[in-house]
Amino acid sequence: MARDILIDDTGDLKIENGDFGTGNPTIQNQRLILISHKGEFKEAPELGVGISNELLNENPKKLLREIKRNFEYDGMKVKTLQIGTNDNLIIDATYIN
Repeated sequence: MARDILIDDTGDLKIENGDFGTGNPTIQNQRLILISHKGEFKEAPELGVGISNELLNENPKKLLREIKRNFEYDGMKVKTLQIGTNDNLIIDATYIN
């Protein structure tokens, strides 16, 4: 399992015991990919779903395809990706080692 520096819920660096917090970055990276728009990652300008633009979209299959494509581009294997009964995303995707 990969470890990386983490950020907190406000987007600041996570600090634990006076040092940078580290841990599994998978969920953090998924969140960043979902909320980021294309062009926001200098190293990968084509990465980003821009989910805020999709909230009123009537085509959830298109959104799910875009999310899957972005996760796979970032090196994840997507096992489950669906929209739940409360319009929440159900994601089971992990990085391929």
